[in-house]
Amino acid sequence: MTLFRLPSPRAVAATGVAAALAVGAAQAAAPVAPALKALLDCRAIAENDKRLACYDAAVDSITTAEKKGEVIIVDRQQAQAARRQAFGLDLSALSIFDRGEKSDELDRITGQVTKAVRGADGRWLLTLADGATWRQSDDRDLPSPPKPGSKVEIRKAAAGSYLMNIDGQIAIRARRVIAP
Repeated sequence: MTLFRLPSPRAVAATGVAAALAVGAAQAAAPVAPALKALLDCRAIAENDKRLACYDAAVDSITTAEKKGEVIIVDRQQAQAARRQAFGLDLSALSIFDRGEKSDELDRITGQVTKAVRGADGRWLLTLADGATWRQSDDRDLPSPPKPGSKVEIRKAAAGSYLMNIDGQIAIRARRVIAP
């Protein structure tokens, strides 16, 4: 009778992480982070005990780096949530996070108004339930003014602009602002 020793949960996790990261690393154009490279280099070790020890040390190193904030591990769901939260902001400098399979690019969001203020220039400044602030960028008048609870749909338009429909009314041009 042959007995098989099951690998430790740490070894299974390390192998899974290494496989997932190897795929991402192979597809990425950016250089591989040193902590990840150390983990990936363990694959080249032929001897099982040495390879497992290498994986254990590399996983410990990544875990420590993550706790210190030196390495950030983000899954696809977290990345999509961040893209939704950042909708309307120019974050092209963060394209390093666009690795692996290309997800459907976010081209519209829906939300609810929590605060609506009309500026001295007659343009609306809206704060949505997710905390995003949008400012009207055209001079179009709305038949019915926005108010807390109004439903909003914002979609990408031409040349980096955005169109906003408030309670199903005619669209107005808007842009995302950091602070009122």
